[in-house]
Amino acid sequence: MKRSSGVRVAATVAVSALSLALVTGCGGDSGGSDAKALSAAELKKSVIAQGDVEGYKVDASGKQLPKSKDQVKSGEEKCAPLAYAMGGRAPGEAASETSVMVTQEKKKPTDGASKLEDLTESEIEDSITSAMDMTLTVVGLSSYDGDGAEETFKSVSDAVESCSGGFPVTMQGTDQKVTGIAAEKGSGSGDESVGFTAKSDAEDGDVATTHVEVVRHGSTIATYYTMNLGLMITDKPYDVPAAVIDAQSAKLK
Repeated sequence: MKRSSGVRVAATVAVSALSLALVTGCGGDSGGSDAKALSAAELKKSVIAQGDVEGYKVDASGKQLPKSKDQVKSGEEKCAPLAYAMGGRAPGEAASETSVMVTQEKKKPTDGASKLEDLTESEIEDSITSAMDMTLTVVGLSSYDGDGAEETFKSVSDAVESCSGGFPVTMQGTDQKVTGIAAEKGSGSGDESVGFTAKSDAEDGDVATTHVEVVRHGSTIATYYTMNLGLMITDKPYDVPAAVIDAQSAKLK
């Protein structure tokens, strides 16, 4: 990926875009027709909060996220569950939902760090890329009555396969083209889990790759949409942070 355009790509993706994948759970607890959804208040207590994960900052303000599902539009109806998961919204018709932004905390530079005026242009670019090398994860929770959670999870799993060729999406007024969805191994947490990557068109022919995981915990669905701007620019691999998934899963047990 070209560095000159990579920063612009990252900024665009940070406001919107997304990715998804392979079912790894094995049935487990089902929501069932008698399952009751968590209330909005219960869901807010269940979502990951500041202090739950060491090394990460949790922002529950929702300022950077779509305010409603109306701000997330998919050009293909069958791919809508993926688009919603990428936007931190409920992938199905939920009784309640909430979302937070989880940001990896960067270590402060050591006293021996070079001054900006002493760096070459290449070193400055490396420094900027390093500063952006942190994961941003949108964690969404949605809860469903009856078989809603199971049906929603299936719609996501089906879409990972049927939307592999990509689809157009609009996030908060920004049009994008998801060029490909590829299944990848999920964490295996919860009753069922599915993971995928999403590749999106960016400026100058660049491609931005983000990661998504969707997990069902009984009648509740957890979605994780992760990007790392620094690693996207350098084309280095990354994933949804296991520590974030583990912390959220623990609050849903």
